[in-house]
Amino acid sequence: MVVVNTTNPGEPHTRLLDALATIDSSTRLRAALSAGTLGDPALAQALLARCAVEPDFFVRDMLTWALCRLPPEITVPRLLEELSSATAQARSQALHTLSKIGDRTAWPSVSALLHDAYDEVALSAWRAAVVLVPSGAEGELAANLVKALGRGDHDMQRSLSRALAALGSDASPALNAAGASRDLRVRAHAAATEKLVDDPESGFTLSVEAAKRVVVTGTGM
Repeated sequence: MVVVNTTNPGEPHTRLLDALATIDSSTRLRAALSAGTLGDPALAQALLARCAVEPDFFVRDMLTWALCRLPPEITVPRLLEELSSATAQARSQALHTLSKIGDRTAWPSVSALLHDAYDEVALSAWRAAVVLVPSGAEGELAANLVKALGRGDHDMQRSLSRALAALGSDASPALNAAGASRDLRVRAHAAATEKLVDDPESGFTLSVEAAKRVVVTGTGM
């Protein structure tokens, strides 16, 4: 654990903040752990700033944990500000952290990023939306999510399908409508997703491979 310098009241936690920016990822990880252990709201802005540029997944996850240890009234407003950042990673990590905090007041801002131009942001928005959607708005969310059917690579499509599957039967009307799309890629993705809704344990990979063959051969509805 990083030893925190508190001898200078004008520069609290100086060594910890320096450690968050060091080149060694293990040192940054320990610094993020220390920040979470301390739970000092004064560190909130520095943690958020690091989230926007941190290249290591495990360090980013620890930064999120550290932010979740702080009072929501401190972190949530700052995280919502991050959602309008020009940096894609800042938006993505803020969405991830908001989903972990679980404050549903973030819902309007989260739902506004469901179709972000950057895949990593859209993915985080889908996952956060399923967690934060207000009761009774699940069908509306599903109708919005199906607009992204067919987007991205296999992993991205699987993530969207899992988000829709998490909505259960509330996703069925939107998926049924998508199944009539003129776009073969959308229809195929909708069919694979419906299988997950009906059976969450089913193999999405097999469904996607079959869907790809439909697109290639031009067969289907």
